[in-house]
Amino acid sequence: MRVAFNLIDSARWTGGYNYLFNLFRAIQNYEADHISPILFCGEDADDNDLHSFIKAGDIEVVRSSIFNAHKKSSNILRAFLFGVDANALQLFRRHKIDVVFENATFYGRHFPIPTIAWLPDFQHRHLRNQFGFSAYWRRELGFRLQVASGRMIMLSSQDARKDCEHFYRKAMGNTAVVRFATSISADLIEAFPEKVVREYQLPPKFLYLPNQFWKHKNHMVVIEALGLLKQQGFDAVVAVTGKSLDPRHPGYVGQLNARIESLGLRDNYRNLGLVPRQHVISLLRTCAALINPSFFEGWSSTVEEARVLGVPMLLSDIAVHREQMENAATYFNADDAEGLAAKLREIALASPPFTLAREPHARNNEMVRRFARDFVVVVDRAIARSRLRDVA
Repeated sequence: MRVAFNLIDSARWTGGYNYLFNLFRAIQNYEADHISPILFCGEDADDNDLHSFIKAGDIEVVRSSIFNAHKKSSNILRAFLFGVDANALQLFRRHKIDVVFENATFYGRHFPIPTIAWLPDFQHRHLRNQFGFSAYWRRELGFRLQVASGRMIMLSSQDARKDCEHFYRKAMGNTAVVRFATSISADLIEAFPEKVVREYQLPPKFLYLPNQFWKHKNHMVVIEALGLLKQQGFDAVVAVTGKSLDPRHPGYVGQLNARIESLGLRDNYRNLGLVPRQHVISLLRTCAALINPSFFEGWSSTVEEARVLGVPMLLSDIAVHREQMENAATYFNADDAEGLAAKLREIALASPPFTLAREPHARNNEMVRRFARDFVVVVDRAIARSRLRDVA
């Protein structure tokens, strides 16, 4: 089956990009006989994003101006008004597409090719105050259109499925969970990851927070926890990576920086910015623990990577983290800086300097195999549902 995907811009949404990249690799490794992913993108697509896909395997890439970033809104509006994005349909048919994977877009309620809509999470419903009026309704109306159009709805967790069927009753019976799983390729494994630690002038013992700087990722609770530890005379160090921008809250990073300065945490909270992928993996392999303080997740890619490497984890106590890691992590209330400070201190004291560089677990291969297999099941269901509608 030839399945069409749209390239996700890594600069705008790293988690979505990683999800798509790992799905392609899982398919290539375990389901290449059943699924051929075709990657569609605009002529303005970032060449580095494309290169990662092409480097990972034999990927068919189709560039077209109809997918240029500035045309996205008008394409969705046309699909809404006329029921079909005719330009996308023509292009997909030209490339003999059997199924379309729809993420953060909409091809129309009468789109004739079987379509899977991926709804990664429902944070706009749970964290309404994090979204402006237009951002909330763009997301909400998009989800409603996809559900109302009878799409096969793909979700990343049972927690997301529960939300979907609660908020959109018509989705019941049309949902499927495909849990993200990742593999870490050999080219990302540095022979001497300690060199990366020294390059960033980190101490032998540090904790790691590799999240984008979006407000719901909750970096502030880590800053407050470090401030409490400093008041107690205990200097813990947290290395932070990710793009320093929240498009929904442009002033948020400035607020974080101001709080860091006011608490005197410049040496404790080390913002390394956006770093190469190999360096992310090296920092995971050598840190005392991963921290994810997020108020909301669909299925965390950073947690998944830490799981593959056997990294100890400090996670916010939210349902999806419990689903993802069960009892294999330490949890804290996302609003409780004092509780987090106590756990940071405990881990920092217990961990030896320069934790032995971790290697990917071989048993992870079965999880990646399941990721690919579950996606194939969703593709088959989408096709079967489309045939039933045609007969009806």
